[in-house]
Amino acid sequence: MAQAYGHGEISTGPHRVLLKLANSKKILFFGGKGGVGKTTVSAATAAACADSGAKVLLVSTDPAHNLGHLFDRNIGGTPTRISAGLDALELDPQETVNVHLKEISSSLHKLMPTNLYSEVDKHIALAKDAPGMHEAAILERMADVAEDGLRDYDKIIFDTAPSGHTARLMVLPEVMSAWTEGLIKRREKADRFAEFVRELGEDTSMQDKTIGNADDSEQERESQIRQILLRRRHKFTHLRERIADSDMTSFVIVLAAERLPVLETIELHQQLKRASISVDCLVVNKRAPTDSGEFLKERQEQEEIHLATLAKALTSLPRQDIFLRPHDIVGLAAVESMAGQLT
Repeated sequence: MAQAYGHGEISTGPHRVLLKLANSKKILFFGGKGGVGKTTVSAATAAACADSGAKVLLVSTDPAHNLGHLFDRNIGGTPTRISAGLDALELDPQETVNVHLKEISSSLHKLMPTNLYSEVDKHIALAKDAPGMHEAAILERMADVAEDGLRDYDKIIFDTAPSGHTARLMVLPEVMSAWTEGLIKRREKADRFAEFVRELGEDTSMQDKTIGNADDSEQERESQIRQILLRRRHKFTHLRERIADSDMTSFVIVLAAERLPVLETIELHQQLKRASISVDCLVVNKRAPTDSGEFLKERQEQEEIHLATLAKALTSLPRQDIFLRPHDIVGLAAVESMAGQLT
């Protein structure tokens, strides 16, 4: 039996490398160049695992919401039942950032005097588009999904965004953990200094100038800051440990048998290797069949069905088709030859 969705097919024959890998891990990440069929392959893998009796959560970190398109249904930020044993959810970066910043704003409002609320809100609004904010928010959501998901599911399969984004995301737990650790150490130094000043006892004027009045509410705020930092450190450290645990987690690179995807796959593999992330399988998707006669005719008929849907939905947009070529496009002459199709 084989599970097939669109471009991908997973064989359950004697060489079923991908399914053997999936059956041996609790967490699988699928990545690769955009457009090679990561969503198709990850979904097919999840469906095959569910067919074998596992409870599987399929998670997309790609803002393109391809899971919803693939399964032709709305899939949001909470698990949606796809079939027996298979649930799916999509992590929306902007929604995740909004929830993330709302939680931070709420925490800061509790920690800060009321006269600073407007300043807090202003900085939170500016942070929405800050570099790295989407990645940090998605990472924290991934950590929550991995933590909670493994209590309810046998496997979690992540369908990730294109290679560059994914490579950065996979090393981010270590960066965020180190950054949070630095904040905690600075917080501890500040607390020790504050305690030293308080122990001076008699010179209350120095105490007030240095740290303000150390009343109960301030000590409570200090305690809450510490708890927030410790919680984030635990979350990022735990995620990093899971990603680096080759017995639990593996990364699968999906590619097409074309020059650029192959080169990008090699580069992505090197990046993941440097980050000590285990890559255990390559999936070459959209391979040309050995018998291409009747197949290509049926394929063209199928394409016309999809193009009719496209034309109906986007009637005002012009369309130009670029047909499949027999060779890789390498060098200026090949690029210019392809450009001839555009005129």
